Amino acid sequence: MAAQMPPGMESNILHSSLSNEHLVLMGSDMIGQGLKPGNAIGLCLQGNSEKEIQTFFKNLSAGGQVRMELHRTFWGATYGELTDKYGFNWMFNLISYKS
Repeated sequence: MAAQMPPGMESNILHSSLSNEHLVLMGSDMIGQGLKPGNAIGLCLQGNSEKEIQTFFKNLSAGGQVRMELHRTFWGATYGELTDKYGFNWMFNLISYKS
């Protein structure tokens, strides 16, 4: 796969994930200009419940900047974005499947 990356990007991570029965943490290296420690990666948390995702969002936004409040999306998820107090960018996604 490294052969398919643009020159100089061979050691970057396109997608990664860590999970347990309660949540999924996904990450990737960012590509572009203006990157600095903190914004050079993207992190996404997928939770199990509305309460859980709201708690993560509240705690990680403390001292940081909310870029998009948690809201209901057209794809059926609760979604939001923020930059935490350390400069890391986070996305939050909770998909509610209802029959």
